[in-house]
Amino acid sequence: MIDRAILETAAAAIASADSLALACHIGPDGDALGSMLGFGIAAENAGKKVVASFGTPFAVSASLAFLPTRLLVPPQEFPANPPMMVVFDAGSQDRLGELAENASRAVTTIVIDHHITNEGFGDIAVVDDQAAATGELVAYLMEILGWPLTPEIATCLHTALVTDTGRFQYGNTRPSTLMLAAGLVAAGADPPEISRHVYEETPFGYLKVAGAALGRAELDVDKGVVSAVVTQTDLSEAGIDWGDIDNLINTVRLAVEADVAVLAKVHADGKVKLSLRSRGATDVGSLAVAMGGGGHRLAAGITYVGSVEDALDEVRQRVEDYR
Repeated sequence: MIDRAILETAAAAIASADSLALACHIGPDGDALGSMLGFGIAAENAGKKVVASFGTPFAVSASLAFLPTRLLVPPQEFPANPPMMVVFDAGSQDRLGELAENASRAVTTIVIDHHITNEGFGDIAVVDDQAAATGELVAYLMEILGWPLTPEIATCLHTALVTDTGRFQYGNTRPSTLMLAAGLVAAGADPPEISRHVYEETPFGYLKVAGAALGRAELDVDKGVVSAVVTQTDLSEAGIDWGDIDNLINTVRLAVEADVAVLAKVHADGKVKLSLRSRGATDVGSLAVAMGGGGHRLAAGITYVGSVEDALDEVRQRVEDYR
């Protein structure tokens, strides 16, 4: 559990600041965006000047567009030398994209994160790999600051919890996580609405892309790895973006014969982004670190420079070392 003294140190620094520049990792998921926006709205309600952003591509995925995004500004409008920058859900500074430079120039940088692979960057690191989500740490920090929950803030933080616990199905769901979720619902979060937006709405093109990717799925029974590939061409032909397929890995991981599931996303620039999930026997977080990525024990990601075939072959070759 996070040392309360660190939370209090961060809270004191934030309380003394007149303005806050908030950033989260590129391609933000529900935890990154929900944590940042929930905290930002609370800070604004406390009378602080707040801007929030994330690195290119600067686009909120359709499944998260229901969140209040009024604080967001494009990265080029983000303060170049912020007096105080607060970073959410980023395990390393390079996960901020071009905003990594802003973090380097900030007078004070506070990092709020729960990745076990966090590199410990920033001046004040509020990092707890036992937290179910970064949103959980934000809730604790807000409590110390005395910032009240509103329905908007509760919606943001509940979205953070829901997405990073897989709707409270993953092993990172603890009694304290459910107690926090209950408090957020009491404060105005609407679980059916959040679940509908995040999990039950998708453009029709997603079905086309999912069909193409699942048609290419491969199972290595000996290694216990199931994999599927999505290309930029798949998305272009279906008229959707990368953010529209965030949940596809959850379909790939259904194959009961595999402990590890991999979704390989081949981008237009040739880079291959791998999403990894484990049923429990394999530490995909450590595997990802070995390949230049990071994440959690059961969920991680890698950006691979090379062919998609080589990327998947390397995962298969390494997987038994982390089991």
